[in-house]
Amino acid sequence: MKCDIKNKNIILGVSGGIAAYKSVELLRLFKKSETNVRVIMTQNAKWFVGQLTFEALSENPVSDSLFLKEGNDASIKHIQWAQEADAVVIAPATANIIGKIAGGIADDALSTFILAVTAPILICPSMNTNMYESKAVQRNLKTLKKDGFTIIDPSEGELACGTTGPGRMPEPEEILDRLLWRLSPKDLQNKKILVTAGPTQEHLDPVRFISNPSSGKMGYAIAKAAEYRGADVTLVSGPSQLLDPVNVNTIRVKSAEEMGSAVFEQFETVDIVIKAAAVSDYRADEQAKQKIKKDAIEKAVSLKKNIDILKELGKKKKDQILVGFAAETESLEKNAGKKLKDKNLDMIVGNIVGGPTSGFAADTNVATLFYKDGKKESLNEMSKEALAHTILDRIIKGV
Repeated sequence: MKCDIKNKNIILGVSGGIAAYKSVELLRLFKKSETNVRVIMTQNAKWFVGQLTFEALSENPVSDSLFLKEGNDASIKHIQWAQEADAVVIAPATANIIGKIAGGIADDALSTFILAVTAPILICPSMNTNMYESKAVQRNLKTLKKDGFTIIDPSEGELACGTTGPGRMPEPEEILDRLLWRLSPKDLQNKKILVTAGPTQEHLDPVRFISNPSSGKMGYAIAKAAEYRGADVTLVSGPSQLLDPVNVNTIRVKSAEEMGSAVFEQFETVDIVIKAAAVSDYRADEQAKQKIKKDAIEKAVSLKKNIDILKELGKKKKDQILVGFAAETESLEKNAGKKLKDKNLDMIVGNIVGGPTSGFAADTNVATLFYKDGKKESLNEMSKEALAHTILDRIIKGV
């Protein structure tokens, strides 16, 4: 039940702040997601970004007035647009527009439109730090939250006015992420989910380690999808360049031992474990304190097995659902089936790695789901985000 915003009607409201340039990139992200975007601008917003820019990128006329102007067919049809909207995002949202909406004022195209909207509305504050922290703005934001608006808190940093603190408009990627969250079904509410992701690193000496090419993309996609759907998510991640997912308790580790400790500590309190991490099977028997010279490596390095985290979880599980991954280069059904049984899993996600569309670092995956009752389900190539939702769908149905 992936939240697919393709073909959704999204209204982007742009008010008069310096961060309006970020709204252009946000619009590009919406269009990349194949949404139908309409833009409503305040008059002050046009001082920062031209109307023509939004019209060219949205492929729709921009509304900036309640009244039809000669030669302009973009007059606000606030009732029609409000009825057709699947979601509204106001970015940037200045102190002025926030105050108008909180007070029910309707004196321009954007504020009038908002009063007629019944779809979810996301507000992205952007302003000077002192303005943002003022009692009036904070009071208005509390009112909007109480009224059911979703407020995406601004980030902190150096602002255009020279001050430093909260007030920066959230980055477009975060806004899109929160839109996906807002529109997703909350069918995992009250569930606690533990996800592992990425590789582990087992140091031989201070400069060398055993690892693998896992990027963490699959595990992070699962963590995001579960959070979108209302779950309380903990992500235990090995070294990865990916950013921590929003509203996910992310625990960063390096070695298999560290990952095991973090997972076992969380295990008793969770309902579902999805173990997508590629954990190193071996580590150095003894890590050298100094760099080992290359001509001495063969004699100096002795390996020992790491703990099999997934197998231990299979022994410990009670009512939890336990899902594993099997990345293979051959005999997928045989190897995945053995792992499913030996480790007492409810489901295992198997895939053949090595190709450009499946496995480590790819944005897509071609997976087969193997179930404990002996059934299997072969899936077509899909994005890792889509596969994440498919896995969660099967879990909800009882695997």
